[in-house]
Amino acid sequence: PVLFKQELQNEEAKEGKQVKLTCELSKPDAPVKWMKGNTVLYASEKYEFKQHGTVAELIIRDVKSVDA
Repeated sequence: PVLFKQELQNEEAKEGKQVKLTCELSKPDAPVKWMKGNTVLYASEKYEFKQHGTVAELIIRDVKSVDA
């Protein structure tokens, strides 16, 4: 199984800016599904996903209070 080597940390950002959430996995290039609660997030102008080996990143653009 794929495990978290480093879990997500809380990040703060000002409204209208962007924030990057990062986690590290135990296996490189493992498939990652980003979710907010029970809702799956999909790549869009707001959400960008990056993955480099064991590190997965979620970039949220134009942050609003509802993104908390």
